[in-house]
Amino acid sequence: MKRIRRSFVAIGVFMWLMSCGNTSVNESAVEWKSYSGDPAIERKVDSVLSLMTLEEKIGQLNQYSGNFAVTGEVANTRSGEYLKKGMIGSTFNVFGADHVRMLQEQNLKYSRLKIPMLFAADVIHGLETTFPIPLAEACSWDLQLMEKSARIAAEEATASGVAWNFAPMVDISRDPRWGRIMEGAGEDVYLGSLIARARVRGFQGIDSYKDFSKPNTMMACAKHFVGYGAAQAGRDYHTVDISNRSLHETYLPPFKAAVDEGVASFMTAFNELDGVPCTGNKYIFQDILRHQWNFNGMVVTDYTAIQEMVAHGFAKDLKQASKLAMDAGIDMDMISEGFVTYLKELVEEGQVSEKQIDVAVARILEMKFLLGLFDDPYKYCDAEREKEVLMNPQHLQAAREVAQRSIVLLKYDPNVLPLRKEVPKRVALIGPFVKERESLNGEWAIKGDRSKSVTLWEGLQDKYNNTPVKFNYAKGTSLPVIDGATRQVSTAQGFDRSGFAEAVRIARSSDLILVAMGENFNWSGEAASRTDITLPGNQRELLKELKKTGKPIVLILFNGRPLDLSWEAENVDAIVEAWYPGIMAGHAVADVLSGDYNPSARLVVTFPRNVGQIPIFYNMKNTGRPFDENHPADYRSSYIDSPNSPLFPFGFGLSYTTFKYENVKICDTKLRRGETLTVSVDVKNIGNRDGEEVVQLYMRDKVGSVTRPVKELKGFKKIFLKKGETQTVQFTINEELLKMYNIDMEWVAEPGEFDVWVAKNSADESNHLEFELVD
Repeated sequence: MKRIRRSFVAIGVFMWLMSCGNTSVNESAVEWKSYSGDPAIERKVDSVLSLMTLEEKIGQLNQYSGNFAVTGEVANTRSGEYLKKGMIGSTFNVFGADHVRMLQEQNLKYSRLKIPMLFAADVIHGLETTFPIPLAEACSWDLQLMEKSARIAAEEATASGVAWNFAPMVDISRDPRWGRIMEGAGEDVYLGSLIARARVRGFQGIDSYKDFSKPNTMMACAKHFVGYGAAQAGRDYHTVDISNRSLHETYLPPFKAAVDEGVASFMTAFNELDGVPCTGNKYIFQDILRHQWNFNGMVVTDYTAIQEMVAHGFAKDLKQASKLAMDAGIDMDMISEGFVTYLKELVEEGQVSEKQIDVAVARILEMKFLLGLFDDPYKYCDAEREKEVLMNPQHLQAAREVAQRSIVLLKYDPNVLPLRKEVPKRVALIGPFVKERESLNGEWAIKGDRSKSVTLWEGLQDKYNNTPVKFNYAKGTSLPVIDGATRQVSTAQGFDRSGFAEAVRIARSSDLILVAMGENFNWSGEAASRTDITLPGNQRELLKELKKTGKPIVLILFNGRPLDLSWEAENVDAIVEAWYPGIMAGHAVADVLSGDYNPSARLVVTFPRNVGQIPIFYNMKNTGRPFDENHPADYRSSYIDSPNSPLFPFGFGLSYTTFKYENVKICDTKLRRGETLTVSVDVKNIGNRDGEEVVQLYMRDKVGSVTRPVKELKGFKKIFLKKGETQTVQFTINEELLKMYNIDMEWVAEPGEFDVWVAKNSADESNHLEFELVD
């Protein structure tokens, strides 16, 4: 009973904190704490702040998108008028060293105190050199590679005027209907947190903590805080309803990891949390982010998020919404114009204090000082460096390497793949993605020139030039598109069967069929949620016709989310999940198909058998009536029309070689606090090719003060083995690795028994061990 009473007290405190959304901020809570901790910077901030008028302060909290000047003159627009008043602190979606220089010149012309403007952008997976989408890149399980691609993106962005990047997105998502699942690192908290840190390191590029003095360093932004990936029904911007436990166990950890890595800024989420829109939520921004985590960087809203609190029904108008956002601790208003329109009035009415505004302005000014913009407002406007770094050969080679390592082999027949260059073969290239170029960069291409992406056709022609492998092409069908005005699927494309006959004719005269299918780029991303996650249009119908030819089929997928591939997995001979691979797409896919690169990627998100299984993820909880598919029984937690198991589990991926696990051992069956255990396994490459394996460590707390997931990833190592080579892989288990939020929401490791698996994927239970944590 004592434990239960404490739990009720914790819940009561949480509910009280969440009810504080409409109250004003206690003045004692309004205090600026420096992000850098540099006294010299603090003095500079205080000096500038003391000289600013209230209007100038409010202007620093105002962010716009787009251009304010044409050929050196301020445009006669609303944003242009604010610029003339020195009341724009930041802008985004402006690129190019010369262009940014011109706008900065205009800003300084009108700024009384010559406060530089901060230029930002969504450089999600590359600027002009586009890399695979983040979900694909995460499948590499290669943290150094992800840091490298983020660093290259930052090199290009900072040379093009951008000092602030609205990335990484670190939202955990377990719903492939949600289009923005493409932008994150998948479903796992442990892996997602490590990737968050890697991408923050890569984007910011700082040599020592919070040192942004070099011209290729920039601010990163952890987004979207918090719970955005849990949108109900997988519908973008929709309501989120998660428990306090889920919030702390699943959705907060990647953001905390970003804070620990020194991320400079946060972005609010569009959704509400426990009835309070995130942009006005004091619990997550004041109590957790500022006070518990001691984050002292900037917080910016997402696009029009302050205005959207009116539609949420949380504020009666933009004026009240602006007060709520300011009380929550938001520093910068993206697009809504709430702060710049109403903050002065709110101060005069006593609803917002000027001290609150001073704190927000101080955070913004500190970042501008840290970035060196006061010393050199044109630091990020180096046209010569811009010419040197944009899409240079080294960056393109890196993009090819990252794309290779992001491609997941889901199914294959060794008689079909790899497609050997020395063996004569007639190959049919069929499908809307064979020569598709526009979609290869994915939705967030930003400044990536879609006309320069390498198609699959081009990659294969280059790879198999002067070989006995010959290709014949038929498109077969087109990709369905979305109507730009209604955001609904257009029936004008993607449903015509007139190309089927030619595709079948070519297939029948070939030895092998390579079929390239997937989603048009605007089918995955923001505002691109789907209720049907099968291949769009009539692509599956075309596959069924090709199946009738009896020829082996290799399906190559270009998409931004897990798809329902239940029919395809049953009926084709090989499936290559290429995702949206970026600018070097065709070369990277050809490298994998040919075997010049042996695929090594592993899924970071579960592929369901059908949409009815969603949400489905590997680290679920058991029920009181768990279902065993090996020993089915009635009145258990199961479906009557589908297995519980996924089509492809988290951590899954194949290779052109085979790895054998042997001698799985744990050094002791007892773990005492303050000590460690070692788990080891011998991994042998018993196939005929060199390759890489991702050795994964999973654990389960058998009995806890609260129920625990059936399995949790607690470690992994990616190793390279030559054919015939054996390597011993070791993992260290300590008390910290076993910690969880107990029934009182305390972060502790509870004594008891634990299961351990050294596995090839989350569904692999062949190498099982046990140990006990003892006091």
